[in-house]
Amino acid sequence: MAIVFAMAVPHPPLIIPEVGRGEEREIQSTIDGYTEAARRAAAYNPDTVVVLSPHSTVYSDYFHISPGTSARGDFGRFGARRVSVEMEYDAEFVRELSAMAEKEGLPAGVLGERERELDHGTLVPLYFLGQFNLRAKLVRIGISGLSFLDHYRLGKMIARVSGKLGRRTVFVASGDLSHRLKADGPYGFAEEGPEFDRQIMDILGSGDFIKMFDFSPAFCDAAGECGLRSFIVMAGALDGLAVKPEKHSYEGPFGVGYGVCTFEITGTDPGREFERVYLESERKKMEQRRAGEDPYVRLARLSLETFIRTGKRAKLPEGLPEEMLSSRAGVFVSIYKHGQLRGCIGTIEPTTSCVAEEILRNAVSSGTEDPRFNRVREIELDDLVYSVDVLTKPEPVQSVSQLDPKRYGVIVSKGFRRGLLLPNLDGVDDVETQLKIAKQKAGIRPDDNDVKIERFEVVRHK
Repeated sequence: MAIVFAMAVPHPPLIIPEVGRGEEREIQSTIDGYTEAARRAAAYNPDTVVVLSPHSTVYSDYFHISPGTSARGDFGRFGARRVSVEMEYDAEFVRELSAMAEKEGLPAGVLGERERELDHGTLVPLYFLGQFNLRAKLVRIGISGLSFLDHYRLGKMIARVSGKLGRRTVFVASGDLSHRLKADGPYGFAEEGPEFDRQIMDILGSGDFIKMFDFSPAFCDAAGECGLRSFIVMAGALDGLAVKPEKHSYEGPFGVGYGVCTFEITGTDPGREFERVYLESERKKMEQRRAGEDPYVRLARLSLETFIRTGKRAKLPEGLPEEMLSSRAGVFVSIYKHGQLRGCIGTIEPTTSCVAEEILRNAVSSGTEDPRFNRVREIELDDLVYSVDVLTKPEPVQSVSQLDPKRYGVIVSKGFRRGLLLPNLDGVDDVETQLKIAKQKAGIRPDDNDVKIERFEVVRHK
């Protein structure tokens, strides 16, 4: 057996009557849809329920799979401690999944548990499934800051483990949609919120999962979404399967989007092997991108690829433009993988003899020394996209009115602390946000205005 049924569901605690105390009636369509989804799932008499929860343990570079033999949780933090759920874990499934991930180089396993109790992203779907005498064992997994493609690959592994162990597995993708649907909602309004919900409900309702790879991090952040990564793992678990999608409900009366969709398995379909389709598309795009790279970007790529493959630093090739050899400037090299930042390090002032040497040095640093990321591996090199920013000399500003986050980068300083933010970044649309992030990078309090501010421009090569 393998995945027999899948459902994408929200997890608002107030949907539980003892928590909502009548308020849950305002999302009755969600309750009805949820109940029907749970009924269908339970009818398969599953051996295992896999729940992907954004509120389980989350790491930037690791998928946490809950360890142990069992766990319980309740809604005490929401005023309903008597409503509880206790589940036995499918320990064999967890061991097999962890071993497969380690063997294939996907960072996932049982290390680093922070909270043993079941989180509300897991409790809510289990509450509904429990209404139908569910007797399955549980596998609980958190999302991560890894790429969408890594989330998809985790889903494929879950399906493979299910098949290998002969489990009838129901997959539950737990996740609310946008949290920014209304001005009086918990996170206010953003125009990206309703647009995200419209797009994701169209994708889930049609089963056209490959479109989820098109969401940009900036758009998702602006929308305040919760469940996208859970949905992508679910899509991976359904890779190559023909599905019958059904959209049961969508509501957002409290400023947060709640969608319920189910997916019945009807057979196999090679055309729905979305990782393969996506990678083929990306390979063609990369070939076109490489053909159009200018000398600055080609040099950054040459530098990092040479260092990763040989352990030696590249030498300057012949035929570089004269301005790269005769001018000196600060340079930042940014690296992206599947649309997400993979490394970014640079110099504010020049530290080498010319811009070309600055690129050689900073490209290696960006791929191997950025403390936010693991060192780039050779297997990743073909998937990397580079951007090179050549900085003008910083100049002091007397007023924030002299700043423009689309045109100018900023440097914020206080004592020995110094933070820089490049211009024209996704999601940085106003000066307040730009300064806040720059202060965070410098370790300066956001409300500390006793700082020195400088601005600079860049010539960006992509």
